[in-house]
Amino acid sequence: MKRLFSILLAAALLLTLMSGCAASPEEKDPLSAETKSTAGESGSAESFSRIEVRDGRARPSSCGQLRVLNGKLCDASGNPVMLRGVSLNGLITSESFLNEALFRELAQDDGVNLMRLSMYTYGVGIIGYCTKGDKDRHKADIDLGVDLAVASDMYVIIDWHILSDGDPNTYIEDAKDFFAEMAERYGDCPNVLYEICNEPNGVDWSAVKRYAEQIIPVIRDRAPDAVILVGTPDWSKDLNSVAADPLSYDNILYSLHFYAATHGQEFRDMTARVSQAGLPIFVTEYGVTAASGGLSRDLESADLWIDLLEQENISYCMWAFSKAPEACSAIRSTVPIYNGFAQEDYTDTGLWLLDTLANHKD
Repeated sequence: MKRLFSILLAAALLLTLMSGCAASPEEKDPLSAETKSTAGESGSAESFSRIEVRDGRARPSSCGQLRVLNGKLCDASGNPVMLRGVSLNGLITSESFLNEALFRELAQDDGVNLMRLSMYTYGVGIIGYCTKGDKDRHKADIDLGVDLAVASDMYVIIDWHILSDGDPNTYIEDAKDFFAEMAERYGDCPNVLYEICNEPNGVDWSAVKRYAEQIIPVIRDRAPDAVILVGTPDWSKDLNSVAADPLSYDNILYSLHFYAATHGQEFRDMTARVSQAGLPIFVTEYGVTAASGGLSRDLESADLWIDLLEQENISYCMWAFSKAPEACSAIRSTVPIYNGFAQEDYTDTGLWLLDTLANHKD
């Protein structure tokens, strides 16, 4: 959404990475000692003890490789499933959330069965993967996040998080190389879904479709059964253009993003209409706030959205499991820990999230 303008994004990221005269060395380094130690020397899933969560929700241990049938996300046997998850607020600035205890807590205690790893393609310093960012660090974070999701019996989205760059074709060669590497690495991993462009903006569907038609074969060559998520124009809100001219690939879902205090009944009506007409949709990002990520919160509108998504079997992922000082964050910005959260550590957004997860299961 338009919540992150380039200047604000740059300032926030620099503050996150550089602030804190009184911070300990671990607090100054987003990749904390705790996170580093959980990864093990190899950084592989074998570094963590795996669990199987039996909570009535769709899990890799019970549902296996997902696929898209008749416009719905389904398990390996063809039964419709729901993924209900959370998104990290950027990989580099969220590295301390990449720890085993948190992933277990989200999976076992809170009912989360999906984690979205948002990797910004454009940004300052080491942040932007395509703008002289630290590519190796980004990929190491993805490796760690996937390993933690696998060990915690969750699905995971690798998100090519375009935002300020607008047109996904801007860095298409980087995208091809990135997704070739990711699909080669995780082609046999049923946990992984690939989101090839977060929020296209300033371009129409024909430009996004042209991009998708070049990226999808790169993934399919290496991960033929993987589910691929495709962003839509107007910050992933324009489903009408997509419905009029869909891609000719299997196992494709189209991204819808909404923020409950900004996008109301008109957008819900559109979503219901195109979903019932057979368009496969996945809400890879939503918030209970305004599209800016700030106040106000509209929990009544958010509840109406969730009711619709549950009715239509449309999976959803909330922005954001973060301590950023904005209303859309689930954790209070002053909380000093990255797992073991108590009720008082959550914002009103986070408390709503916990209630929503508790009230919905397959």
